[in-house]
Amino acid sequence: MSSALPEAADVVIVGGGVMGTSIAFHLAEAGVERVLLLERDALGSGSTSKAAGGVRANFSDDLNIALGARSLEAFANFGKRPGQEIDLHRVGYLFLLENDDQLELFRESTIRQRAVGLPTRMIGVDETLSLAPILAPDGLAGACFSPTDGHCSPESVVLGYATAARRLGATLLTGCDVLGIDAIGNNISTVRTSLGTVRTSTVICAAGAWSAALAAPLGINLPVTPLRRQIVVTEAIPDLPPTMPMTIDFTSTLYFHHEGPGLLIGMSDPDELPGFHLDRTDAWLPRLTSAMERRAPSLLDVGLTGGWAGLYEVTPDHDALIGEAGGLSRFLYATGFSGHGFLQGPAVGEIIRDLYLGREPFVDISPMHADRFGADIRRTERNVV
Repeated sequence: MSSALPEAADVVIVGGGVMGTSIAFHLAEAGVERVLLLERDALGSGSTSKAAGGVRANFSDDLNIALGARSLEAFANFGKRPGQEIDLHRVGYLFLLENDDQLELFRESTIRQRAVGLPTRMIGVDETLSLAPILAPDGLAGACFSPTDGHCSPESVVLGYATAARRLGATLLTGCDVLGIDAIGNNISTVRTSLGTVRTSTVICAAGAWSAALAAPLGINLPVTPLRRQIVVTEAIPDLPPTMPMTIDFTSTLYFHHEGPGLLIGMSDPDELPGFHLDRTDAWLPRLTSAMERRAPSLLDVGLTGGWAGLYEVTPDHDALIGEAGGLSRFLYATGFSGHGFLQGPAVGEIIRDLYLGREPFVDISPMHADRFGADIRRTERNVV
């Protein structure tokens, strides 16, 4: 990549994860000239590189279902457009359920998903155990299975978008820290960086957990809070079915999927305090161990080979912020995905392209405008882990 900061750009994208690179690709593909993406570290080095890689359309909200389904189509065709193998495994998502309330929630969301052509279905305990035989049946009431979901490699997705964006004429700079954005009146004029200043009239914020600090000096409220989430990877586990789904225990949020010959395992920690904490800690392990003992006890006998900590970019209602700020021309944003950013990246890149070009996106994105919090409106997505 070129290390020279251009004097001017038509649009500056801040953030080089899946969201930023997807936006850069979609803009460049649409013929937008002088697209500039700025990333202070390496591409994908923030939350994207720490993601579990799950891709799904199994949500309870019609808008999130649409974003997930659109992105699944893009992931399935990624080898052709933009042109990169991403190790996609469409083994499905399996949500484990244990009470009537959970069963009813997922029955309702299954109806919503099937209404748009997705093959999601409710299944009984016997079929659940046949799909994921390492599970213990005690306490299971059934599951929700979406067979076209799965997981893939976040780093490969970023590489594919970045390579194609550059090939189409976009400039992507790494090691370039954005220090501030200046405006003349209500119009963005320049972006100040550690490599110098670039003139522009448009900024797109795809800075993930760092978005609030970027927007605040402009008087724009993007209520995004960083929250650490941790993942561990196990040693090889013999006789694991190669088609075992991405499996989530909805009660505890314990989840796992294939990672090489072993499993990648994660879980939320309700005691985690907000902040930019990227160090690994053992504080969550007793809760993880307890969840494994209850739901997949054989995992307690498997050693660990490593793990990592990353940041969720969390909003007050655990749903994304997508739109364009009012009162300042032009500041667009795609952030606050609360754990769903990687899987929605392809669709959101397309949407931001259309917002920039003044086109009508494939789905009405207005419910995800950041102004909803000022109006005391909350999104109601419930299939959250």
